[in-house]
Amino acid sequence: MLNTVYYSNIVKTLTVVPWFLTPLAYALPMAKITSEDARQKLQGLPGWALEGDTIKRQFTFSGFPEAVAFLVRLGFAAEAVDHHPDLLVNYKRVTVAYSTHSQGGLTDKDFAGAREATSIAASMAGK
Repeated sequence: MLNTVYYSNIVKTLTVVPWFLTPLAYALPMAKITSEDARQKLQGLPGWALEGDTIKRQFTFSGFPEAVAFLVRLGFAAEAVDHHPDLLVNYKRVTVAYSTHSQGGLTDKDFAGAREATSIAASMAGK
């Protein structure tokens, strides 16, 4: 069967749905968050700052290889949800900035990305 996956001695049959019948969640419009709501959401994200229609944070790692490893891990996480931050690397420092350009400001996707970036950095001893 083409739609059967075998792993760990378990057989799982996948339900195959034509692509045109599945909703493209990433393509659906997101509600833009007000500045007041953004400030409130930032209280749960230590180190992040609101700069206009963008949230930013700089992470510091023990060296350049660790900073690049963080970029790679964050890049894969961003690609998985189709929401990509702006990134700036200065030796062992990485500045991450999120804004939903298609909405002209901040959305819940940006705060989810910030939480993921913070989690990845923490797992790599980034500050």
